[in-house]
Amino acid sequence: MSYYLLAVAVVIVACVICNKISSRLGVPMLLAFILLGMFFGSDGVVKIPFSNYALAEQVCSVALIFIMFYGGFGTKWSEAKPVIWQSLLLSSLGTVMTAGLVGLFCRYVLHIALLESFLIGAVISSTDAASVFSILRSKRLNLRYNTASMLEVESGSNDPFSYMLTVIVLSLMNGEVSGSGFAYMLFAQIFFGVVCGVGIAALALAFMKRFRFASPGFDAIFIVAVAVFSYAIPACIGGNGYLSAYLTGIILGNRRIHNKKALVHFFDGMTGLMQMLLFFLLGLLAFPSQMPSIAPRAFCIALFLTFVARPIAVCLILTPFKSSLRQQILVAWAGMRGAASIVFAIMTVINPAVTHNDIFHIVFFIVLFSILLQGTLLPIAARWLRMTDAGADVMKTFNDYIDEVPVQFIQFTVTESHPWAGKAICEIVLPPDSLLALLVRKGEQIAPNGGTVLVPGDTLVLSGKAGDRVCGVQLYERTVRPGDGWAGRKISEIPPGEALVVMIRRGNGVVIPSGDTMLNEGDVLVVNDTKSEK
Repeated sequence: MSYYLLAVAVVIVACVICNKISSRLGVPMLLAFILLGMFFGSDGVVKIPFSNYALAEQVCSVALIFIMFYGGFGTKWSEAKPVIWQSLLLSSLGTVMTAGLVGLFCRYVLHIALLESFLIGAVISSTDAASVFSILRSKRLNLRYNTASMLEVESGSNDPFSYMLTVIVLSLMNGEVSGSGFAYMLFAQIFFGVVCGVGIAALALAFMKRFRFASPGFDAIFIVAVAVFSYAIPACIGGNGYLSAYLTGIILGNRRIHNKKALVHFFDGMTGLMQMLLFFLLGLLAFPSQMPSIAPRAFCIALFLTFVARPIAVCLILTPFKSSLRQQILVAWAGMRGAASIVFAIMTVINPAVTHNDIFHIVFFIVLFSILLQGTLLPIAARWLRMTDAGADVMKTFNDYIDEVPVQFIQFTVTESHPWAGKAICEIVLPPDSLLALLVRKGEQIAPNGGTVLVPGDTLVLSGKAGDRVCGVQLYERTVRPGDGWAGRKISEIPPGEALVVMIRRGNGVVIPSGDTMLNEGDVLVVNDTKSEK
């Protein structure tokens, strides 16, 4: 037992080190995890004997649940809303189109059996959320036209469609479904997945609103249980568990729930560990000695997928939305394959359906090709296409960018009747744990010292220690957007009880609001959200 635990600790530390090295070299970290698994595997240097596909499929499926859930939890709806239809069409219709085109290529160019051709297409039809998120964050790719949000939603939501296609093709290969059975399976996958995802999220929110946990940390444990429920319940009744987990995550992630900051940190670390486990295990399962035999076919499929199938699907979907050619090229290039494709390939190995090709290693080869080529060159492609935006912040497209604002500064103006007027700074008593950071006098910023005498009209900025959370006070950023009902209104016109505006960030300045302050589009409000779940 001790030796196994020691081995696990060594692997985790090795993954962390590889993550640091890969980020410096510009290589996607997930590729490093796969290569590390191959290094430890049966064909590698360490030669750990492991070929249990059934165990790997179960472990990887559990890891995918949390990756899918957190993919939804981290999707910021306000940023994704402007491109939501493009994203959903890419994740659904785009996935089906990609699978169909690859299936036709395998059948009529590579002369693979019909259903097996479409099985290969189904398995590799989805883009990988972990790979896309990793590169967008680590390289800080601030993209134009809400492209980062489009890629985030697409990659986070298309795995369920790839899974559904894989299950359907395998059922057809086994002769388990007829025409009517096929229609019901398609209906059940989507209907039960959506209903269970929305229903479980609603029940979880109602529970958290009425029930206060006994100690910190139990809310994270509860959300873990919710994530498991969101997959297991629809899966038991024929629904798409991954779709349900994603929807549950996106609903919970876009609500003001108690201790959200702690939940983000918890799931960020948990999904990071899951990604390490998943990619390492997949690398451990691979046999590099089998790569040469499948390399020609796999390379042809990878080229067709990258340069033909994916671009055609993207073009057909985004052109009606008047998307620019530069954006379409970048979205097509960002369609990286990843862990989900390999996990679905494992399903083909343990399924009784008869296949005549080594689909697992074909898909494994395609994933390596995709992450290495597309992942490495994505930042370069974004700059070459002039799709980067210096004024954007890609981290704000994710919900795990914490928008909760700790109050650390207090600003006020000294009036003629104020007791500090006419006194030197050394003569006044500041609030506990605070410091006079700045003095503004007639528009001029002054660094104060003990001998500075305060006069009426001086604006003081005090910095204070950020203390513990005050009960009932939860401050968040809220951007005034067109059509949200706040633009063009005075603070006093905001319905009472909806939100208390504490501060306004307008352009490069800060406005301390009064009742007559007019709100403009683009204003970033710091508000005390009185409707937050307790």
